[in-house]
Amino acid sequence: MQIISIFNNKGGVGKTTYIYHIAHMLERSGQTVLLVDLDSQCNLSSYCLSDMELERSWRSERGNSVWNAIELVATGMGDIRRRRPTKLVKEHPFGEYENLYLVPGDIMLSSYEDRLGDTWVGARGGDEMSLRVQSAIYRYILWCAEEVQADVVLLDLGPNLGSLNRAVLAASNYFIVPISPDLFSIRGTENLGNKLNIWRAGWDQCNGSQDYINFELPAGRPCFLGYVKQQHNIRDNDVGMTRGWNIFGQQVEQAVQQNIVGRLDPLGQVFRWRTGSFDLGSIPNLHSLVPYSQNARKPIFDCNSRDGLTGAHISRARESSAYFQPMVEILLQVLD
Repeated sequence: MQIISIFNNKGGVGKTTYIYHIAHMLERSGQTVLLVDLDSQCNLSSYCLSDMELERSWRSERGNSVWNAIELVATGMGDIRRRRPTKLVKEHPFGEYENLYLVPGDIMLSSYEDRLGDTWVGARGGDEMSLRVQSAIYRYILWCAEEVQADVVLLDLGPNLGSLNRAVLAASNYFIVPISPDLFSIRGTENLGNKLNIWRAGWDQCNGSQDYINFELPAGRPCFLGYVKQQHNIRDNDVGMTRGWNIFGQQVEQAVQQNIVGRLDPLGQVFRWRTGSFDLGSIPNLHSLVPYSQNARKPIFDCNSRDGLTGAHISRARESSAYFQPMVEILLQVLD
């Protein structure tokens, strides 16, 4: 079982759309997939569940949101609750998705940031209570993955470099960075590389306590798989995007190599591809197809006339799977 985070410290790069579609294609490829919504905005959960289902997951008595699972740790009243994830059974043209699960997000998760921040120094010093706080999400993910026999766990993170994402990325075996080919995303790679380097040192200190505690700690060594270019406008040319987008699109690989790979490779936290490039593919701006998909709560490539699509939109929706399939094949190499 592998845990993969989808993360960028810049918002608006299409990470939730990416993780949602990749999860469905991995399940269709024979993988049991567990999705975990760790963004307090809960966009992934809203994509997967109705408002009523999401509200039910937030109920303290029997709810199974990620906050309900770690609430006792956050309040200092106990340890993680074992709440089973939601099974997402959905129809697709060839049958049903039967091996897809979700741990719903929760707006209350943002309140956990302070608790994680307050206990970070203690955890690095080996304090057991602080280590329980820092590892709570990781330990709950491990329990859920075992419960549903997941082959892969996909984590959707919020766009920040705060203490919550420090704990979540530490729990990951790998991470992928969706990037828009623009100035701000390129600049953001520098912040990300610096922060991951600092966090590694802190988690190494935490793991020095592993010999005398009776629970698992995350390794804190997430391995960089690569990046996905998203949200660019399509053009029929060699690069597949408009000239304006391509100005920054050409700079993405260099920025990633310098700011992320350059800082993590000496730590052994880079997955080396034969090509030497970390470009995992491109997903263009799919415009109005995304709202149709969100409203139907199904992947774009499964949407049809019953979901409100007409004319050329139907064929465009069906053909959109071609953007995601090569990335799924790449991920399957890692999972194998």
